Amino acid sequence: MQPDQRAQLYIASISLLAVLIALVSQHVYDMQPCAWCVAQRMLYLLIAAVGFLGSLGQAQRTKLALCFALILSVALAGITAAIYQAQVASQSFSCAQSLADQWMTKTGLESAVPWLFGIYASCMDARITLLGIEYAYWSLTLFALIALASAYRLSCLLRRNPY
Repeated sequence: MQPDQRAQLYIASISLLAVLIALVSQHVYDMQPCAWCVAQRMLYLLIAAVGFLGSLGQAQRTKLALCFALILSVALAGITAAIYQAQVASQSFSCAQSLADQWMTKTGLESAVPWLFGIYASCMDARITLLGIEYAYWSLTLFALIALASAYRLSCLLRRNPY
């Protein structure tokens, strides 16, 4: 396995771990998620899917670069969602009709997979801390690390082949 494939596998695994931590927080410790929380879960799962696909098969530079670019794009969306959740949505009494709420309900994921994508709390009620830091900021940090790792690996791939 090539270093770029290994990096994508690590990114995918860390993303799944983030979702697992969120699920344990919800189902074991009764920390109910808001619309922005479950939207970020979806973004982590997208990153994981792309990372796992990128790590499979032959290490073709174009495929790896495309996967890193997709991971970077989704991670940037995750950064945006986490910042919005922490700075705006968590100050609101309701997330109803927000972009995240509409996205999760219109895709049907909330009703199809409620144990994973069910929206059970308002954004204000979902302000939960771990070690004194809100979950939204932990998520923001992880998305930022994924974005940095992806950008670095993508730049390494592009420098090897300037065309």
